[in-house]
Amino acid sequence: MIGLENVSFFYGEKQVLDRLTLRVPESGVTALTGPSGMGKTTILRLLAGLEHPASGRVTGVRPGGAALMFQENRLLPWRTALQQITDVLPPERHREGPQWLALAELEGEAGAYPESLSGGMRRRLSLARALAYAKGRQLLLLDEPFTGVDPARRARLMEGVRSLGLPVLLVTHGMDEAALAEHRLTVGEEL
Repeated sequence: MIGLENVSFFYGEKQVLDRLTLRVPESGVTALTGPSGMGKTTILRLLAGLEHPASGRVTGVRPGGAALMFQENRLLPWRTALQQITDVLPPERHREGPQWLALAELEGEAGAYPESLSGGMRRRLSLARALAYAKGRQLLLLDEPFTGVDPARRARLMEGVRSLGLPVLLVTHGMDEAALAEHRLTVGEEL
């Protein structure tokens, strides 16, 4: 079972999580919602292995078993859209690059650099990169993946996310995005 068991976490002296237990459903997309500052991104970072709990434990994810899409796009300005994808793939999978761009509705943008793309296009490119990297992993973690993406396209992209067949934990503040998920978890003031 993927999740957190009795996890506490601090950033310096500030306690962000206090004995949190959370289970990620083993299939489908789970929306993680709640007010800003309640630890949603920290939960993703713990599940990805980028942070370690002060107490408690992360379960069900082997080291390197999760793919994480950050809140920030983290695109390399000197790399083209296609290179952003192939950079996260082993050489034998480089030929997949165009299919991931197509999934993000970025056909024709393979040679474009991030500065020439709109904000929504950069976000979709970041999502495509995360999806390409996630193939073969245990868990996909998405932090506000649809910022700047229109509702109709958001629904189509969610189908691409589901097509991987992985459990997905998606942080969102948008109730329309949460409605696209099969499951919902909410963090609140008790954290």
